[in-house]
Amino acid sequence: MRAVRSLAYRLRRVIQARLGLETHGVKLLIVDAAGRILLVRHSYGRSDLYMLPGGGIARREAPERAAARELLEETGCVARELVLVGRYESRAEGRRDHIFLFHGVTDDVPVPDGRELTETIFVAPDALPAGISPATRRRIEEWQGRRERVGDW
Repeated sequence: MRAVRSLAYRLRRVIQARLGLETHGVKLLIVDAAGRILLVRHSYGRSDLYMLPGGGIARREAPERAAARELLEETGCVARELVLVGRYESRAEGRRDHIFLFHGVTDDVPVPDGRELTETIFVAPDALPAGISPATRRRIEEWQGRRERVGDW
């Protein structure tokens, strides 16, 4: 099933790029009471990299609502104190993505849904794993004040 999901993911991205479609999504910089950051690994795409959790915004859905929904669906965690950090754009793979980044807190223990996510971990901001996506590293460094915020994902 993982191979089918990965193929469907790649095919969808190619079609979106060819049609020039814009997508809208959310990412979440979620921390626990100890200040550790939640990272996930997906079952599709760059499954070798740790990333921030997130997903797509449904039609007529508010970005904040999409952020809370995606976190709950994928990890079982409830987000508290969600605050919009910024809006970013990405032109990766020929598409134009609009990404809303939210910061929030959870008291829950994340459990990967087993479909979209294969792993969930909390990590200290100063002990990020080697296999973290460059965009995720940039967002964390911006949040820490170690890097100036830019609008490109």
